[in-house]
Amino acid sequence: MAITRHERPLAAALCRPECYPHPVGKVRVMETHISWVLLTGTWAYKIKKPVNLGFLDFSTLELRRNFCKEELRLNRRLAPRIYEAVVEIRGTPDNPRVEGDGPVLEYAVKMREFAQDALASRLLAARGLGPQHVDQLAATIAAFHGSGAIAEAGSAFGSPQTLLAPALQNFEHLWPLLATLEDRTVLAALREWTEREHRACHALFEERRSSGAVRECHGDLHLGNIVFIDGELIPFDGIEFNADLRWIDVMSEVAFLAMDLTDRRRPDFALRFLNTYLELTGDYGGLGVLRFYLVYRAMVRAKVHCIRASQAGIPPAERLRLLAAGRDYLDLAQRFTRGWRPALIITHGVSGSGKTTATQSLIELAEAVRVRSDIERKRLHGLAALARSGSAPGTGIYTREATAATYDRLLLLAHGIIEAGYPAVVDATFLKRGERDAFRALASSCRVPFLILDFDAPEPVLRERVARRLGTGADASEAGLAILGRQLATREALTPEEAAAAIRIDTGQPVLAAAWQTVLLRLAAHGSWARDPYTSGPVYGP
Repeated sequence: MAITRHERPLAAALCRPECYPHPVGKVRVMETHISWVLLTGTWAYKIKKPVNLGFLDFSTLELRRNFCKEELRLNRRLAPRIYEAVVEIRGTPDNPRVEGDGPVLEYAVKMREFAQDALASRLLAARGLGPQHVDQLAATIAAFHGSGAIAEAGSAFGSPQTLLAPALQNFEHLWPLLATLEDRTVLAALREWTEREHRACHALFEERRSSGAVRECHGDLHLGNIVFIDGELIPFDGIEFNADLRWIDVMSEVAFLAMDLTDRRRPDFALRFLNTYLELTGDYGGLGVLRFYLVYRAMVRAKVHCIRASQAGIPPAERLRLLAAGRDYLDLAQRFTRGWRPALIITHGVSGSGKTTATQSLIELAEAVRVRSDIERKRLHGLAALARSGSAPGTGIYTREATAATYDRLLLLAHGIIEAGYPAVVDATFLKRGERDAFRALASSCRVPFLILDFDAPEPVLRERVARRLGTGADASEAGLAILGRQLATREALTPEEAAAAIRIDTGQPVLAAAWQTVLLRLAAHGSWARDPYTSGPVYGP
């Protein structure tokens, strides 16, 4: 974009190739509401604007130097291949030199330049991202959170009071920037909902803080801050300028990316990311605060776009685009306040019947949260999902007691998912009537729809799948042919009452769409469903 010398003298002067200590053909400039980034071909130099926006203060040279150092430190955690150094810009305003001589004019973060088309936001728009990329990103973030520094006991980070301040600050920034009656009505309603939801979640905020959920996170995890390099999605440009916005509940970070994927019309990817993250971390308790953070993150993006629209030098067409984008985020925030209506769906079927593979598409379509017995069984015994326990049938983690504990754990998690307001899908064999009865009773006590997905496939298909899966070692299940044989011989058929709540699914057939349509219709009979403009399928209405 063009830079005028009058408005941005240093950035304009640095557009000359001779200002750099390495060969430069042409300098391009990218501008955000808080920085200029000079692209030289091999290296990019990020300069912080001398602004004070309340939630950040870059108003002095010393502050900008310190925050450059923080940006380098923090972003090397996830993107060491990108972040190189903090460099000085010296000389005179008319004749600056990066790493040159003379008085220090400014500081910049030196980064390896990458193609803008490699940004996850652009790849998604170009249909260049697939489910495997979402899974890899979820694994990266789960590992990052798992190794992240935990907020010290007694610190204000993650406290209910600390959470509320930036949430309300969003409205304070937006109020003078969106002045129509319609805008003000929407802002007032969203602020009222934010304050009400904050009060409702107060105890849960405190509980999560005391349990170690508040960590030093990335802080700004949206698709525009993720890049595809060497076959991997890498988050960069985390928040350095405000510790309160970085030391946050990990679920706030998860919500940011889920919100962004939903806004970009990929709610299926949002649900895949959320479910993969939860399966890896076991942090299903975070669902209780997820909706608050989804709304908050949509409001953050609305604020950023509107602030940028209000700054000097923005062409009229770009200003209108930014304001429209800000209003779209307000619409998204409103949608998140309405939430979903919970339901309880359990599977029924022997190993190899296709439960896990099939329900992956269901959770993305129905915006549900899934829990898997194979994963939770291992989590109860301190094992990773793909770890091998070496347990023979009926021993180790597969004793009768271990199985009972696993179903108790699944019941507890399903209850929590329902209480948080989400449809729950429980992926387990459920071959015993007593196991199914407990979940039917839970649905009845919570007054939510209850469905059984009755999976089956021809026995040769079952045996081939189990043998192949065990051979790859790429699934949490350890069931072999001996276990499959025992399951086929001892499974308890659905009662007539259960059959009335069941939908039979033959995964020996290639088409599941008709089955999922039946699921959605059966759920719709228990409550109002609405076609939502942000989704590819129906979600529960208010």
